[in-house]
Amino acid sequence: MISAYTGTQIRAAEQPFLSAGMGAVLMQRASYGLANAAVHELKSRGRRIYGASVAVLAGKGNNGGDGLFAASFLAARGMRTTAVLAAGTAHPEALAAFERAGGRVYLLTELNAGELAAHVASADVVIDAILGTGANGGLRGAAADLVRGLSELRLSSGEPGIVVACDVPSGVDADTGEAHAPVLSAEVTVTFGAAKVGLLADPGADHAGRVQVVPIGIEEDLPWPALRRFELADLARLLPQPGRRSHKYSRGVLGVVAGSADYPGAAVLACRGALAAGAGMVRYLGPPEVANLVRQSCPEGVCSTGSVADTHVQAWLVGSGMGPGDTEQLQRARDAVESGLPVIADAGALPALPAVLGPQVLLTPHAGELAALLARLGEPADRPEVEAGTLAAARKAAGLTGATVLLKGATTLVAAPDGAVFSQADGVPWLATGGSGDVLAGIIGALLAQSGTDVGRFQTLDIPGPARWAALAALGAAMHGKAGRSASDACEGGPITAGSVADALPYTWGKVSRLSNSGPHSRNSHSLPLR
Repeated sequence: MISAYTGTQIRAAEQPFLSAGMGAVLMQRASYGLANAAVHELKSRGRRIYGASVAVLAGKGNNGGDGLFAASFLAARGMRTTAVLAAGTAHPEALAAFERAGGRVYLLTELNAGELAAHVASADVVIDAILGTGANGGLRGAAADLVRGLSELRLSSGEPGIVVACDVPSGVDADTGEAHAPVLSAEVTVTFGAAKVGLLADPGADHAGRVQVVPIGIEEDLPWPALRRFELADLARLLPQPGRRSHKYSRGVLGVVAGSADYPGAAVLACRGALAAGAGMVRYLGPPEVANLVRQSCPEGVCSTGSVADTHVQAWLVGSGMGPGDTEQLQRARDAVESGLPVIADAGALPALPAVLGPQVLLTPHAGELAALLARLGEPADRPEVEAGTLAAARKAAGLTGATVLLKGATTLVAAPDGAVFSQADGVPWLATGGSGDVLAGIIGALLAQSGTDVGRFQTLDIPGPARWAALAALGAAMHGKAGRSASDACEGGPITAGSVADALPYTWGKVSRLSNSGPHSRNSHSLPLR
């Protein structure tokens, strides 16, 4: 499992080492790892090392010091090094080492920002070391002009240099993932000690590229993480597996209240997702015309027009494909929530539910639906505001409702009402297609139904309290993403449909399960494949 921390947590873990006079040692470890990462990026692209050019954008603090020391190591490998001092000054010892290694220094001013942007744009490697984890806000003045101009030049370049961010891309908040423009998007972010929360939440993840963690010796002193992400070994360990004497009822029965005359396909896709995710049985409740379509598409399902109270299940899925005029379906959704069973509530159910819920109720909005939910709770927001602060929005909604909130997106965030957060980014952009969220709801619904049965293995997860529901939702989001990737890979990276995601899920499930013992498991991976 990948554990991510806030900048405050990292600095607190560093403090005993700094007090013991080991600050220079930590910086050397970080800088050496940063330099090695730059070399690896060049080698992986088949580019030369000796004679390659490196430009460091250096701030005045320790982040800039890391970048300058790294450049001095690269100079020893025969690389030509340039530094642009964004604040006119820099870490004294690092700057001295850089100059001793033969590096050339430029002082940034309002007058030369455009000229220096053109110079930096020609470098084979650009190290962004202006702002670190303790920065408040984004780049200003000449530094903002430099990065803005550099970003524009890179867009027009046929083969731009490789951008390596030092700890975090400058302008990305390490604690929240909020991005203060302009931000120089990186191919790789080399972060020290542990992954930072802001690198695993949008929009920060948009700018981070791949994330590589460099150990610096503080890892054993880190507290409980602020955010977690499942890796392949975690998924394999947690996926439900039936035993020799399991039967359809012991494997989990999911009730589905979804679909309407306007959106009958949502019910079909939700049921297909649930069946593909291993539910022992799916019981559908809804209008006769939708039930008939479900019967035709999912003959394994049991369809009824009855009530929630008369339907025996272990969990409920409600809301997919329902609108404000679907009064009977919306009442069923409310009844499901009042049953006390685990419930995943999607789409049309969100506005119809009580304002206060429990952590066993999983809400799955996209950014627009989350904005509407927050407004209903007295916290006005619009979609752009949610997208600019996904982590804060998901946490706020979970805190206000008492429910578990899964915010769908390129990076899916799952927030528990106790503050725990999971982040998954396993999919492909083609998953942004109609009905994809209905399949996701079905997958999570099936996991909810199986979580308390003899096939569920979720009790092995060492996560206490309400966060367990968030972890289960993150497991579903990860499998949804991987199934989408499998479906796209099957057509050489081409477009997919929601139905093809459901079709790919059993294969993906089996593939993940087979890889359960494929390699060592670590608390903090040194290389996090986020793209």
